[in-house]
Amino acid sequence: MIKFLYFTDTHIRGTAPKNRLDTFPETLKNKVSQVIEIAKKEQVDVLLHGGDVFDRPDLSPSTVGQFAQIFRQAHAPIYTISGNHDTFGHNPETVSRTMLGLLDAFGIMTLIHPDQPVVFEKEGLKVQFSGQPYHYDLDQRDPKLDYYPVNETQADKMIHLAHSMLVEKALPEGIPHTLVDHIWGTSADVILTGHFHSGFGIKEREGKFICNPGAIARINNHWTEIERMPKVIVGTVRKEVIELKEIELQAAKGSDVLDRAYVEKASHQEEKLHAFVQQVKEQSNFQTLQMNEIISEIAAMSNVEDKVRQEALRRMTIIEERWEADEAE
Repeated sequence: MIKFLYFTDTHIRGTAPKNRLDTFPETLKNKVSQVIEIAKKEQVDVLLHGGDVFDRPDLSPSTVGQFAQIFRQAHAPIYTISGNHDTFGHNPETVSRTMLGLLDAFGIMTLIHPDQPVVFEKEGLKVQFSGQPYHYDLDQRDPKLDYYPVNETQADKMIHLAHSMLVEKALPEGIPHTLVDHIWGTSADVILTGHFHSGFGIKEREGKFICNPGAIARINNHWTEIERMPKVIVGTVRKEVIELKEIELQAAKGSDVLDRAYVEKASHQEEKLHAFVQQVKEQSNFQTLQMNEIISEIAAMSNVEDKVRQEALRRMTIIEERWEADEAE
């Protein structure tokens, strides 16, 4: 028997978002400490993190150090993949230059890289942990490349992590995503995802599981975050069967820590944005408002070289990251 604990999207940062009423970094420390304590109580063999460990790749060393001390208290190894907030320009190849890469270098966490699964063996049971970090084409290419791991180690069971927009219901046109119902043919016994902060819990079909317990951090003021309570998943793996359960963290109600004034303001801004989008659609020849597609369309009309288009996309990603960081502060 091998036990694991899964949590995701901690979004560790040293400052509090404007919409939080509490001291956010201290709240995060309490939550991460709870995760470590649950892992000890449940006597898990390994902890798994679904990505977005940090809210930005170049977080201050003092903040990283404080959380590193908490992670070091875990009695079992911590394996993780990188999320879009963990790397520069959403590029997983930059992870070695990030704070998550630093934790990996010091052995506080261990990064799972694509095509480099980790094997855990105990009492004659072999479990393969594989991972797909966030990257540009995630949820925009063949799902088999991201959700169907290869059993490279002749493992008895395969558990696969993906920092992806895996959801139960279709999202608006233009938002890359993958539907849960489209990947039940996966080769993995368990798929654990993050990125989609609301989560969808534990889904099971014919002995296979697809799960997202939701983000540990509640950093936006959407009404779903006000109602949601942070959770982790504890799994027990045997050769014959896999059992999963959710455990809710002890945390304040969203209504106590998320400012309603920002929720109402966000709602008003969303209405204005929707009106603007409709106006642009009516007056523009573009068939999309996705920046990468707009750039590609302009490039095609202007016979721009592909390397120029890629550079434009890279720069737009950096700008979008800065916008997100500004909005969160």
